[in-house]
Amino acid sequence: MPVSTRTSRRFRRHTRIRTRVSGTATRPRVSVFRSAAHIRVQLIDDVAGKTLVAVTDEQLKAIPKDAERTGKVAKAYAVGQALAEGAKAKKITAVVFDRAGYRYHGRVRALAEGARAGGLTF
Repeated sequence: MPVSTRTSRRFRRHTRIRTRVSGTATRPRVSVFRSAAHIRVQLIDDVAGKTLVAVTDEQLKAIPKDAERTGKVAKAYAVGQALAEGAKAKKITAVVFDRAGYRYHGRVRALAEGARAGGLTF
């Protein structure tokens, strides 16, 4: 029996999620990647196989100060807002959220809240 690592368990969860979640041109999939230091997010049209919008915290010039969020969580919230701005530019308002096997907690949750605050619905 193979060793079950944290990464392999996440990939198994991600596979289960991806069987149910798929993006289209009118309602693309929000795909999240969270590393130890950074967070990246993409809007993906799975039908055409194209990335419509991609944002990473490394692209952001300045992270706005927030009373309730600090550090990497504040970065994730800002990335969510930047994603919503990019989606608005492409006239996208509705998306499906793919948390990629990560728990809906901390940075992943902050990113989703930032995207909702920016005007995306999911």
